[in-house]
Amino acid sequence: MRLYINDFELVDTEIGRSGAELPADGWLPAVVPGGVHESLLAAGRIEPPYQDRNELDIRWIEDRDWWFRASFARPAADGRARLVFHGLDTVVDIWLNGEPLGHHENMFRPAEFDVTERLRADNELLLRFSPPLHGLTVPRSGVELLSRLAAVFAQGDDEQAAERPSESSGMMSTLPIASQRRKAAFSWGWDFGPRVPSIGLWRPVELRVARAAVLTGHHIRTHAIAADGSATVGVLVEVDQFDTDAPLTAQVTLTAPSGLRTTVRLPVSQGRAHRVITLPAAELWWTHDLGDQALYDVTIVLLDGGEVLDRVTDRIGLRTIVLDRGPDPAGGRLFRFLLNGVPVFARGASWLPADMLVGSVAEDRVRALVGLARDGGMNMLRVWGGGIYEQDAFYRACDEQGVLVWQDFLFACTDYPESMPALADEVAREAEHQVKRLRNHASLALWCGNNEVQMIHGAAYRNYDPGDWGYDFFHRVLPDAVAEFDGRTPYWPGSPWGEDASEGFAAVNGVRDGDRHAWEVWHGISLDPNAPQFDSLGDARHYRRYADDKGKFISEFGIHAAPELATLRRCLPPDQLHVHSGSFDHHNKDSPKDKHDAVLAIVTGLPETIEQYVDFTMVSQAEGLKFGVEHYRRRQPHCNGTLVWQFNDVWPGFSWSVVDHDLVPKAGYHYLSRAYVPVLASFRRDGDTLELWLSNSGRTVVTSTATVAIAGFDGTEHLREDVTATVAAGDSRPVWTVGGLELTADRYAWVDGDFPSNRLFFAEIKDIPFGEPELDVVATTTGPGRASLAITATGFAYFVHALTPVPGARFHTNYLDLRDGDTATIEVTGLPDGFDPAAIEVRAWPPR
Repeated sequence: MRLYINDFELVDTEIGRSGAELPADGWLPAVVPGGVHESLLAAGRIEPPYQDRNELDIRWIEDRDWWFRASFARPAADGRARLVFHGLDTVVDIWLNGEPLGHHENMFRPAEFDVTERLRADNELLLRFSPPLHGLTVPRSGVELLSRLAAVFAQGDDEQAAERPSESSGMMSTLPIASQRRKAAFSWGWDFGPRVPSIGLWRPVELRVARAAVLTGHHIRTHAIAADGSATVGVLVEVDQFDTDAPLTAQVTLTAPSGLRTTVRLPVSQGRAHRVITLPAAELWWTHDLGDQALYDVTIVLLDGGEVLDRVTDRIGLRTIVLDRGPDPAGGRLFRFLLNGVPVFARGASWLPADMLVGSVAEDRVRALVGLARDGGMNMLRVWGGGIYEQDAFYRACDEQGVLVWQDFLFACTDYPESMPALADEVAREAEHQVKRLRNHASLALWCGNNEVQMIHGAAYRNYDPGDWGYDFFHRVLPDAVAEFDGRTPYWPGSPWGEDASEGFAAVNGVRDGDRHAWEVWHGISLDPNAPQFDSLGDARHYRRYADDKGKFISEFGIHAAPELATLRRCLPPDQLHVHSGSFDHHNKDSPKDKHDAVLAIVTGLPETIEQYVDFTMVSQAEGLKFGVEHYRRRQPHCNGTLVWQFNDVWPGFSWSVVDHDLVPKAGYHYLSRAYVPVLASFRRDGDTLELWLSNSGRTVVTSTATVAIAGFDGTEHLREDVTATVAAGDSRPVWTVGGLELTADRYAWVDGDFPSNRLFFAEIKDIPFGEPELDVVATTTGPGRASLAITATGFAYFVHALTPVPGARFHTNYLDLRDGDTATIEVTGLPDGFDPAAIEVRAWPPR
């Protein structure tokens, strides 16, 4: 029997740490799951933290104690009673009926207590959350790390070195303190979000009453898929047999999508029941671009003779996943995922928590975001190590939508003092819990040790030798947990990581082995002393640098962009809606605040209004990500993945996201959706020579006929050719090459075929004579909350887009190029009843 305890109260008055004199009055309804900020906001005690600069006015919340209480009756059922706190954020003492129950300091694993002998007819539960960093000081190793990093960055050129101190430097100075406690690193502010550390009961609380024995875990994993279509599957059931010596049986039933049912009965011995079975005609799970998302329904029943003691259900997928590290004929080693033996070109992004206040993120919001990823052609999401292990709804949605999950363990960007016994114990317990929790998901593709810990430690110390900085965590504790409790999902020590001896110190984030973070673009710096020098900061940060990258798997790369203007209007006061106002800059946590200007000066010109800033930064991001992805995909099979930084936002601000906090896709999202199609046609220019490449990331050979044209923006056609080509699965190659061409700013290349149309411009956007196109828009209501926009261009229309009319409205495509006479249709969903779609504004370049 399970009883969820939801009716908590929160007191926001200062009281002593002992709780001996709790006030009778002043208690507020508490948001559970959720936390202090959500509760105070609901009670009207604080202003919305993301609006204007309100973040600064709520800093006091993290510096004091917070008390929660709840009352509940003893359930009528008999048996062992366990009180389970699924998520406590973070430092908490717990009392039950006035007596201490326990202490907990890890938001990433549950706290469980046997309360069988402590329950009364009516019970009072009391929790005190201390400040998350209570009792911590900077360890000596942290002081040395910060000192060494400051020296490294000071070696850069004066202009760039002067820029590096920023709001994120405050985060960097906090991380060595926070590394001693298991709380999400991004809580303390990052270069994409504010400092709003969540506090409270961020996951449900339940009382579990059971008799004799309970199911504590299970693992159903695919060992192999045979040529005859059968699958060899390991079935493991874990049992806590606490009050019976009777022989128990675990009955496991797997029901295929087709309805075929397989049932096995397994004897329980020493808390485990295990068998390897063969499933004929296995229905396999694939990513959405490679096949169906076949999920088996699983029912596990724990039996004492004919009596049911416990029951659990699950959904699993039959698939194998391998990280191929074989030799690359082009040099170095591959970094390539094989799904059911088929190479996967990973096309996706890094996933951040969907809000700073992680406990109150609704399942629907998470599912909507995963749906956007899938609709955007993404087949992998990387759960970033500075965030959280996501809620169950995220992993279920990835299973259902056919999106692989790269799961970082939650360590990021600083050394971790592994010599602290309490921290080492928490890390081991957390790893066991999370590996067991997530191991059954078909979407789980990789366990990764951390985000950028080795890279930053190496930058400071010029080595990666074992020491008190987390080495043992990433090279022993975590891989041992994956091996023991999972046993099938690959493990990777960190992101980035590489082991090619020929690259020496640069092997981590190198180009011959492993994954890499390509931050030469945007940040414009490199820790490589042999990196090329550039004439200007804009050139150093420009996306054309992606063309020089020969990495095997690009697990981070990105470019800033503003959210849509409607999103900004919801978080900035009207008098602050101008470029670099106080509130405007406060919502940009990168530094310097005008970092993008150096690139914009080259790509679009500098914006003069906030409307131009939105459009110009979106163009810079979209064109840059398109350029990068096309380059990396042309390198398949030597490069096998592009994960953009970042997919989503933790608050409404300026960041690298392609979907903003209001779930409105930016231009970059729509450009990516076209660059992430399984078969991509793209152009490569080399002087006066133009190449057309076909990149095939599917499972089968593709033969396609493409029509290539070079035309002027005045409508003149200079070249037109039909090209028929065949490209093997998992390959990319040039299928058309012509030299001696006049590739000037007033011309463009265009390709049509059995794939989305694509184009290449021959100059920066600001230097292209697009002219003043006219758009004819026919808006039609197509159903409840649905409409279509048929847009016809007169003249070449660049960056054609519809503006989101109301929160929740979605466009199936947007930010398009239309040649003279072309018509495109945008399907719209999520409109209010009775909304006139003719009110949706459609624009093209140049911006107003």
